[in-house]
Amino acid sequence: MRFISIFIFLAINLSADDRPNIVLAMADDQGWGDMGYMGHKVLKTPTFDAMAKNGLRMDRFYAAAPICSPTRASVLTGRHPNRMGCFKWGHTLRPQEITVAEALKQAGYTTGHFGKWHVGNVRADSAVSPGKSGFDEWASAPNFYENDPLFSHNGKVIETKGESSHVTVELALKWMAKVNQKKTKEPFLAVIWFGNPHGPHIGTEKFLKMYEGETKAMANFYAEITAMDAAIGILRSGLRKLGVADNTLLWYCSDNGGLKPNSMGGLAGKKGSLLEGGIRVPSLIEWPAVIRKGRRSSMPSNTVDMYPTVLELAGVRLREEQPVLDGVSLAEHLKGELFHRDKAMGFWDFPASGRSRWARRMLETLRKEQQADEQQPAPKEGLIEKQYPLDEFPGPAAWIDGDWKLHRIPDKKGPGVQYRLHFLRKDLKEQRDLAGVQPERLARMKTELAAWQKSVLASLNGGDYPK
Repeated sequence: MRFISIFIFLAINLSADDRPNIVLAMADDQGWGDMGYMGHKVLKTPTFDAMAKNGLRMDRFYAAAPICSPTRASVLTGRHPNRMGCFKWGHTLRPQEITVAEALKQAGYTTGHFGKWHVGNVRADSAVSPGKSGFDEWASAPNFYENDPLFSHNGKVIETKGESSHVTVELALKWMAKVNQKKTKEPFLAVIWFGNPHGPHIGTEKFLKMYEGETKAMANFYAEITAMDAAIGILRSGLRKLGVADNTLLWYCSDNGGLKPNSMGGLAGKKGSLLEGGIRVPSLIEWPAVIRKGRRSSMPSNTVDMYPTVLELAGVRLREEQPVLDGVSLAEHLKGELFHRDKAMGFWDFPASGRSRWARRMLETLRKEQQADEQQPAPKEGLIEKQYPLDEFPGPAAWIDGDWKLHRIPDKKGPGVQYRLHFLRKDLKEQRDLAGVQPERLARMKTELAAWQKSVLASLNGGDYPK
């Protein structure tokens, strides 16, 4: 276990029966508007619509980054991904990071990961594999995946057949059933990360029939989302059959904004942008024992909040030595208690290049090595590769404090920087710049953003890790 005992201790006032099971589910490239309950004129999402009606619908939920890998790193750590160098796809966690799986294992949870990993290698001996990151059981792909996927099951490549979302849920439920059969009845953490609806879009016949009037491209896209919706329905039904649904927290969201027309629900920007359409994503929470009737939340929240929220609900308390967290616990908010977020949210699209990871190719290579009994050692990943100046902030950034949002936009042709200030409640499309009429607010938010970026760079340089 990597340094975790240094950083956390456990509260002992929660019994095993009090602690909820935790399921963290995530889509790949589903935009804020890609939901039936958002008024989409074509898309059918009956399961998500039911969750929105009966659970907690979070209308101002943000991905920590406008692309996939960094956001997933934020879920696992409660930290902005730039703090660990997970800038883009192909960049990884660092082995020194304390994941939610490692933390919950200390609290007596059994942990499993299923689906897209994308924050490290899936070879068993990799320092940033799911197994070395705290997961007891895992069936994981290194990147997005399509139907009939290959997975690394605890390090050994397996073949599966079926629609990708359904296969992923079936693997997760099979594991949950095994955990539930134990006499000790440990609570579980299941991280289920889908490959849908990331392109290339390949719908299956059952769901394509629902969109026969659409273009081929859009029909396949919609079919993938509806298939994922149905898979979540199978998951919910499976939890009920196991008798654990009532005290299971199911938290669903997407990893970044969408790309298709109407995916952003009228917001400006898309995947890859720090405009609202690139980072505001759907988020739904069910927890029948606690959330007994449907609620809508307009409070700003973030994927970095998932880590401290889950830890608090599991009875984990953090010491002061815990590496800097960017998230806050939303436990009170989930329980319907009066809660105000008093911490602003930072976003920073660091100008680093992505590193290609073709999931199926990597898994086919691993399978051949295993069949020949000539498996190669995993590459070293997650290393601190360089030191960054603490006063240089390359790339665009944003700072959200309540309804106010500041954009920091570096000049592409020179050293200059522009700032734009928007009041989101009246300007969702971020068209009206109020920087000139709000000089005091502008100055304060600029100072706060700069201080946060300096803190991120200090973490990136390894300042949070024990020597």
